[in-house]
Amino acid sequence: MPPTTADPKLLEVLVCPLTKATLRYDAEAQELISDAAQLAFPIRDGIPIMLVDEARPLSDEPKPAPPGQLP
Repeated sequence: MPPTTADPKLLEVLVCPLTKATLRYDAEAQELISDAAQLAFPIRDGIPIMLVDEARPLSDEPKPAPPGQLP
């Protein structure tokens, strides 16, 4: 197995460390995506980096403030 390919068996058992929700694999970006937490966890040299501090937010734009609240 090439080092840039994540182990499919490992990907089946990993969950988001923040929400414990299942993850989806983005092979092109080499990331595990947590839709529940809106985070993308990188895969480096075939190893998923499951640290929230290392994750990339899925949306780079700040979320708008709810109506009636100041931003």
